[in-house]
Amino acid sequence: MTCTEFIAMLDDLIEDRVSASLRAELEEHLRGCEHCVVTLNTTRKTIEIYRSHELYELPNDLRQRLQKAILAKCKKC
Repeated sequence: MTCTEFIAMLDDLIEDRVSASLRAELEEHLRGCEHCVVTLNTTRKTIEIYRSHELYELPNDLRQRLQKAILAKCKKC
C-alpha cells in the first residue's frame, strides 16, 4: 500500500468503514510509515477538537497578523 492509497482510505478508516482485511493492510502500512501515522493522529485530533467545539482565543495582535498574512497571500492568487 502506498501513502496515496492510505490517505484515500483515511476517512473510511477513521469512521470504521473498512473490512477486516483492508484494516490489516492499513495497519501494516502504518507500522512502516511514520508520515501516515502523523497524518492519522493529526486528523483524529482535529476531528476531536472540532466535535468538542473547543474555542481557542488568539491574542489580538496574533489574530491581526494572521489575518494580514492570509489577505496578503490571497492577493497573490
